[in-house]
Amino acid sequence: PSLGEWTFPLVLRHVADMVTVSEEAIREAVAFLLIRTKMLVEPSGALGVAALLSGAVEAKGNVGVILSGGNVDLETLADLLG
Repeated sequence: PSLGEWTFPLVLRHVADMVTVSEEAIREAVAFLLIRTKMLVEPSGALGVAALLSGAVEAKGNVGVILSGGNVDLETLADLLG
């Protein structure tokens, strides 16, 4: 089975809402994490932070975000950081 066959039913059952963020918000989140926390996170791994920083998700109370991956080559990193 494909990964989606396992995960999609879980999303339907457990996820109440989803938001989207712009590519620019993702770039800003990657840069923010690298500059402020010294953590290199790949763009898809910074989506939660992008949602918070862009205002797509309102931070109420304590908020946890899972960061993942450092799979970014130097050329992509240079593009992300402008």
